[in-house]
Amino acid sequence: MNGIMKNEGIAGTERFASPGKGRGLRAVKHFAVGDLVFACPAYSYVLTVNERGAHCEYCFTRREGLSKCGKCKQAYYCEIDCQKGDWPMHKLECTAMCSYGENWCPSETVRLVARIIMKQKVTTERTQSERLLLLSEFEAHLDKLDSEKNEMNQTDIAALHHFYSKHIDFPDDQTLTVLFGQVNCNGFTIEDEELSHLGSAVFPDVALMNHRSCRIFNSYIDLLYPTDDRNERLRDSYFFTCVCNECATRSKDGGKMALRKLSSPPQPEEVRKMVHYARNVIEEFRRAKHYKTPSDLLEICELSQEKMSSIFADTNVYILHMMYQAMGVCLYMQDWDGAMSYGEKIIQPYSVHYPAYSLNVASMYLKLGRLYLGLERKTQGVKALKKAIAIMEVAHGKDHHYVTEVKQEVVELK
Repeated sequence: MNGIMKNEGIAGTERFASPGKGRGLRAVKHFAVGDLVFACPAYSYVLTVNERGAHCEYCFTRREGLSKCGKCKQAYYCEIDCQKGDWPMHKLECTAMCSYGENWCPSETVRLVARIIMKQKVTTERTQSERLLLLSEFEAHLDKLDSEKNEMNQTDIAALHHFYSKHIDFPDDQTLTVLFGQVNCNGFTIEDEELSHLGSAVFPDVALMNHRSCRIFNSYIDLLYPTDDRNERLRDSYFFTCVCNECATRSKDGGKMALRKLSSPPQPEEVRKMVHYARNVIEEFRRAKHYKTPSDLLEICELSQEKMSSIFADTNVYILHMMYQAMGVCLYMQDWDGAMSYGEKIIQPYSVHYPAYSLNVASMYLKLGRLYLGLERKTQGVKALKKAIAIMEVAHGKDHHYVTEVKQEVVELK
């Protein structure tokens, strides 16, 4: 399977050897903006624990009145067909959850890997998720892992044995090490229409789509941040440096790193120190979300914005990052006016900093639109939802159920 491999049912695309990037997927015909390139079912997936009860464990449908598993009483389903469809995978966890009770706590990655192992044991033929790339062909990059990542892999393997050993016959630890490496490098998050986390999955054919540019194609990372930050993330998680035109020219860095207009411009060293502070406070906040109260988190956001604004403009991506976090805390605390205020500050800079048809921009319009409607500002709400739909129709496709749901929201307002 070296070199080009024809599409096998994915019209208009082919697998090829991408110089310096390994295997890749490329178009062999013209696709217009909004055209569906291809659809790929998940090889294996898992709903995040925090969304249990709100979403069907099998099809991820969000609705009220889901039926719970009669045994573990923790997995919920739309109907009996979904429960039966999920049983080959859910049975891995059902008995274990009953046995461990509140002590059942494998990570989402461990849960996903357990499901992959189970599926591999019962699958003898190439699946519809592997028309171009087998899961076994995934890169693991074990030779590039530092000691911290190696230790995390071993911790995950230990958790896999601890929580699932009664239900699965495992391959040897070296094979498991490779599998965890493959999943960590090639796994995907599943998100709702507002980009809230719903779960994790592997889509082998989609994994062929390389990070080709920080403006177009398939990006592995959040594109809000400046070049150095993006490439640091790519090197840390995916072991390469992007050399696209935007990274080479740093064409958007000036706007993303905008400074406040002061009578006496800050010295380069002052800017460097503030960037260092910003990166540290972002990491501090990420950790703090696990143990601090919402009011404490909001205080971190507000104090950091105040400090950064002495040098950075309000459109600077580091301030925008903390505004976004503050908006999330306000939503959690049901401070709708506070959340709306942050959203209004964020949306225009997002529209400039992100590429065209970015779902990050669409999700912000969605959140704002729903906030406006909840605060009885119907005209602004409908306008924001329509802007979200225009982006989603291109990014998701006009037939995607997320698009259908948001369109229905607008229809019901008439």
